[in-house]
Amino acid sequence: MIWTHLDEDLMRSRLTPPEGNVRLAIDTDAANEIDDQFALAWALCLPERLKLEAVTAAPFSFAHHLPELQAAEKALAVGQGVAETLVGGFQGWVQRLHRSGRRVKDLKLVGPAEGMELSHAEILRVFDKMRVPVAGRLHRGAERYLTDEVTPVASAAATALIDLAKSGGGPLHVAALGCLTNVASAILMAPEIIGNLVVVWTSAYPSHALQSNRPSLNLVQDVAAARVVLDCGVPHVYLPGYHIGAQLKISRPEMEIFVKGCGVIGDYLWRLYTQNPLHEMFAIEDAGRRTWVIWDLINIAWLIDPDWVPSFLTRSPVLDADLRWTHPLGRHAMREAHDVQRDEIFLHFYDTLSRHVGLPS
Repeated sequence: MIWTHLDEDLMRSRLTPPEGNVRLAIDTDAANEIDDQFALAWALCLPERLKLEAVTAAPFSFAHHLPELQAAEKALAVGQGVAETLVGGFQGWVQRLHRSGRRVKDLKLVGPAEGMELSHAEILRVFDKMRVPVAGRLHRGAERYLTDEVTPVASAAATALIDLAKSGGGPLHVAALGCLTNVASAILMAPEIIGNLVVVWTSAYPSHALQSNRPSLNLVQDVAAARVVLDCGVPHVYLPGYHIGAQLKISRPEMEIFVKGCGVIGDYLWRLYTQNPLHEMFAIEDAGRRTWVIWDLINIAWLIDPDWVPSFLTRSPVLDADLRWTHPLGRHAMREAHDVQRDEIFLHFYDTLSRHVGLPS
């Protein structure tokens, strides 16, 4: 695909942190984790800052981990070490599964279509808990990932993003909290919207990191979609998960003191935290004393107050075959976060929840 990139001045204008009421769409795999629900609730509490015009359900699946998990289980059965056969933390995952009396075959790993439907239902649930009407803002997304970097996956979500980008009233910021299938499809279907979008995506390692980005779920699920967004020239605010967003950890005592009791939504977020479905999937032990990363708050934080997510202008990298960053000359600009003000973000989140339900902050 040959892309026509934006004028440098327009690109820099789009990458300038927004002021006033921000036109926003949230593209979320809300049933994949518990962090999306925190981010969506926070955004819904702040209509004076964030004009939430659409929420689109993204596909998700952990099924791509199955070969590594099966290899880890097989290696453990014959006494092979992780250095010989495995990558990442799959050996530990399998060992914890075994200690809980389960095997890899016992895991329920949904496919992307089911993941999208589960996310759609979870988004509705958050709106309901917030007592906020959906009012036609929720759209189903793709049921599969891109097969290449030129063929979109049509969906109501992609169409909604196109329509909103073309509707005027300033650029549409898209807070992308999962894989980029819906966003990339919208761009492929209507490349003319590139100048009217700002994609705010959290994923992977900083662009200067040497590691493969394979551990990043938001990237590895749909690599073709990630490449479309990185290569097409759309204004892109990149918020690395490792180890920028990863600083947004919260503990059970903090949840109990500052979130539980903040209305129906606070109690729901408390339940998600204490009954985290990923704890069950990953067989996490001693969960009560562990913290959990609420990754996706970083997208909303940058939109509310960019000083909480310090960033700089750089050049969009290229993903190579091993999913490592490369930096050829002549690439277009992007904005990238290099730090996060963890305490300021959570203090604002707590205060916002309290005000939403009329509690003293």
